[in-house]
Order: sequence, then C-alpha cells, then structure tokens
Amino acid sequence: MIAVKVTVLVGGVGGARFLQGVREVFGPTPFPATEETVAGPHTVTAVVNVGDDAWIHGVRICPDLDTCMYTLGDGIDTERGWGRIDETWHAKEELAAYGADPDWFGLGDRDLATHLIRTQMLDAGFRLSDITAALSRRWQPGVRLLPVTDDRHETHVLIDNPGGEPGERLAIHFQEWWVRYRAQVTTHGFAQVDANAKPAPGVLEAIAEADVVLIAPSNPVVSIGAIVSVPGLRGALRTTDAPVVGISPVIDDKPLRGMADECLSVIGVDTTSRAIAEHYGARSDTGLLDGWLVAPGDAAVNDPVPGITTAAAPLLMTDPATTAQMVRAACALVGVSAP
Repeated sequence: MIAVKVTVLVGGVGGARFLQGVREVFGPTPFPATEETVAGPHTVTAVVNVGDDAWIHGVRICPDLDTCMYTLGDGIDTERGWGRIDETWHAKEELAAYGADPDWFGLGDRDLATHLIRTQMLDAGFRLSDITAALSRRWQPGVRLLPVTDDRHETHVLIDNPGGEPGERLAIHFQEWWVRYRAQVTTHGFAQVDANAKPAPGVLEAIAEADVVLIAPSNPVVSIGAIVSVPGLRGALRTTDAPVVGISPVIDDKPLRGMADECLSVIGVDTTSRAIAEHYGARSDTGLLDGWLVAPGDAAVNDPVPGITTAAAPLLMTDPATTAQMVRAACALVGVSAP
C-alpha cells in the first residue's frame, strides 16, 4: 500500500464533519503520538482557521479548533453542530446575573473548562499549536490538528455603526457580527487584526510534503479566506507539488451550513459553485485550485472555470461513511489513489 499524506484546510462545522470523512478514508493519524499508538500508513493533517478566535470573559475561545476536536473526539453536540454534548449553562446564567458583557455570547460549562486550560497555558507561554496538541490528548481526534498560526489573526468586520450617525462606520470582532448581529447589518469588508502573523510550526511543511491538499467545504471568506490570508500560506499552496482540490460549500446555490452567502455578498461573489471556484482561482493562472468538486446537476460541471478540473459528486455530509465517498471523489478528480 502506498502511503498518502493528506493536508486539509478547514474551518467551522462543515470543515469538522469533512474531516470525519477524511479520517474514514485514510484511517486515524495518532495525534499527539504516544508510545502506545501505532501510526497507520497514511497521515492526515488539518490546518485550522483561527480567524474566529476571541478573548471573551477573560478566556481564549478557539471555536474552529474546538469544533474539530470535539467532533472527531465524539464530544460534540450533533444537533447544534458546535459545543459540547450534554452541556449545561450555569456559568452563562451567573454572568448574566452580574450583567457581564458580552451578554450575547454563551459559554457552556463543559466548554469553559477547555478555554480555562487553554488560557492558563497561554499565560504560561505555551504556543497555541502546543496547546492544541495537549488538549487533543484527551480527545484523540485521529487527525493532526494544527492552527494555521500561533499568532492572533482574528477576523474583524467593518459595518455601519448601529445607532450611529449616518455614514458612521465601526470595526467589530467577527464573533459579534456573526453571533450578535447574525450578519444582518450593513457590512463593508473583513480584515485580520495581525497582517504579520506567521504560519504555525509544521503548517508549511504539511502543505509542501502533501500528496494531496483538500480545501474543505468551509466558508470561503471567513474560514478558508482567513487561513489563506496568513502570510506564506497562499505561496505554499501555489508551489506545492501536491494537487489542490476544493469542495464546494453550496448546493443549489445555497450554503450547506451557516451564512456563507452573507459573507460572499460582502466581497461581491455570487453564491454559486462556479463563482466560488473563480474566487479561489486556478493554479495554472494565479489562484489555488487544480480541482473542484460540486453537487450533481451543478451548472459548473458544464461551465467550469478554465484551468480547474470540475466534477460532480453528492456533497451532503450525513455521516462519515457518506462523507468518505465525497473525499474519494475529490482525490480521484486529480488522480490520487484513496484506500
């Protein structure tokens, strides 16, 4: 059997569920490895978005890293798609009783334990990538989880100031835009707080040494876009010898999950598979993609972006086994043999 190194760019609930399918195909990658674990022939590395990260109530929240960790470790609330199963909300209720801000963001009691440990380790000088490995000892996700950067690289959003003077604009954290305002405010753009962030250890190597790079069906703007905005990431994706295949996050011109359409409209991109592929661009030109997987019946199959090999496959991630078929189709699109 030929060993395959797979690197996946992920963010959000869709990215976490996609990783379940990747693990189903290529088997678990012990992370972190111990003397007791036996590595399989294949390795899966997830480069995870940190643009959603925030300091809230004095603790560091890393929603995408935690969603991946909980989902792969069978600790996720599957109905919500985020947060812990069997969660309680006593801390949230007590914070509200004290009138603590922000009152629009809820921390579950079980989830809070993760944030407390992370914050303690950050205060002690550990890097986020090291902390992620330490937290994963409990969850054993079966995938190597790497934050795209150890630096702060949060997404901020420029909006019209609610209740302000006409034309007055305000920059707010992505979480406030997403959770408090549900993206239903006049929005002008997105930006990262640290334009000089550096890739976390192992990230560039994971892309350079991969046999295939998969871009999960995550939000193209605030998940994948935030990952690629880290200096060095776009160049790594463009120069790797591995083919780069993206999976469309929309079916019938609607997002599979979340509010990707709201984000796309802000940057002037239509909510269609072809428009998103054009936004990513072809590697044969100045973009990122060699292949693009869309849903059956999608118009992009008959009208692909030049330079991007496009094919159709079912994209609903109803369970890991079904998602695995999507992963196999994405690999087959660029001639990579999947088990």
